[in-house]
Amino acid sequence: MKDVLERLEDRRAEARLGGGEKRIAAQHARGKLTARERIELLVDKGSFEEFDMFVQHRCADFGMEKSHIPGDGVVTGWGTVNGRTVFVFSKDFTVFGGSLSGAHAAKITKIQDMALKARAPVIGLFDAGGARIQEGVDALGGYGEVFKRNVIASGVIPQISLIMGPCAGGDVYSPAMTDFIFMVKDTSYMFVTGPDVVKTVTNEVVTAEELGGASVHAVKSSVADGAYENDLEALLQMRRLIDFLPSNNMEGPPEIPSFDQPDRIDMSLDTLVPDNPNKPYDIKELILKTVDEGDFFEIQPKFAGNIVIGFARLEGRSVGIVANQPMVLAGVLDSDASRKAARFVRFCDAFGIPIVTFVDVPGFLPGTAQEYGGLIKHGAKLLFAYSQCTVPLVTVITRKAFGGAYDVMASKHIGGDVNYAWPSAQIAVMGAKGAVEIIFRADMNDPGKIAARTKEYEERFLSPFVAAERGYIDEVIMPHSTRRRVARALALLRNKASETPWKKHDNIPL
Repeated sequence: MKDVLERLEDRRAEARLGGGEKRIAAQHARGKLTARERIELLVDKGSFEEFDMFVQHRCADFGMEKSHIPGDGVVTGWGTVNGRTVFVFSKDFTVFGGSLSGAHAAKITKIQDMALKARAPVIGLFDAGGARIQEGVDALGGYGEVFKRNVIASGVIPQISLIMGPCAGGDVYSPAMTDFIFMVKDTSYMFVTGPDVVKTVTNEVVTAEELGGASVHAVKSSVADGAYENDLEALLQMRRLIDFLPSNNMEGPPEIPSFDQPDRIDMSLDTLVPDNPNKPYDIKELILKTVDEGDFFEIQPKFAGNIVIGFARLEGRSVGIVANQPMVLAGVLDSDASRKAARFVRFCDAFGIPIVTFVDVPGFLPGTAQEYGGLIKHGAKLLFAYSQCTVPLVTVITRKAFGGAYDVMASKHIGGDVNYAWPSAQIAVMGAKGAVEIIFRADMNDPGKIAARTKEYEERFLSPFVAAERGYIDEVIMPHSTRRRVARALALLRNKASETPWKKHDNIPL
């Protein structure tokens, strides 16, 4: 028996070495951790249980029958993050470059199936060169099996992808169908075809970083939801994110003890909005002063900065935050901001996370670039997402809420449950200048009359009280009491129930 146990330990030691000491050293030299080191940092110490450690590929072509490494390029299993179960697969670049084979894919799909049965999140750590060419269609079929499970699990359990090295070809599509994608700066890349293929096909000369680095996907393409400096920071931030998310769509938002009083007031908010309606202010200041302990996990901070999205807590319970940002493009809604917020709203609704919306929006961005780029459809995505919500929706209008953008930003008309406004709120079809120039076009040559008409319009419409008179605003609140009012509204809506007509699925304006 002793010999058997020793052989087991020897085989385990061999499997844990992956591609060997030399390749592990090369991985470290690139500033990257190994697959197993990453898992150890992600999950609670000592909690990881590995599956399929000894799996090997079954390919006998192109000399592959002479090369077998236990684990076949991916480490799979489960563990806990702050005591909550998560399933993990981590691509091992030291073994065949982390490339996907039939056996490799089967390890991942087993974890996906187990996660769906256990109703627990799946986290994928990607560091791989794509399909294993020697396996041909077996590798392609393996990708398809993974993709199908991504779709089945969507909206049932959270799926998170962390890109920590190369991620090419078929490997990019699985992350693309997960809920969140994060990257590591300078060491991670995502592209369907690499720089060499691009040069051959289009004659473009481009580096891996320029084609699909974190600087591209977290800033320009919006493929990534964030980028971190190194492996360690990325993994610790994933632990933080998991704490905000429910394990599945039936569990409800997680709660942790909060030492921040729900009735805390902040008098500085009374002077947050400038007297000049064209002067910007930072909406993140309002967010941080409203949520528990100033703890806000922002999503896509470098993309479409005119809208801010992310997770926070109120009375210890997770909420989604959506807020127009006057510091960028005056907080206007454009195609990018609409898509960014719509996807986030749909995620929160799928997983039962209440949404708090802070509104200061002068309208939709005009111009040919926006119209040619499909602003109508992109704006409709956010409208559709909010209108579809069955989770609690609490809205606070801080300043401008003009035109169709007023409707889109979780207004009472499309399903807002509790809608507040600050005394500084301005709710109208458009700003005073534009409105007066249209209504009183005949007086355009008389500056005195135009000035009087503008003042009349401002006094009548650029306030929250017309909307409040009609019941479209539930209450005009003092800015310093925002936290208390929002917390009470969420407590009121805790057991909200919504009925919608049966449908196979909706047809969101993609």
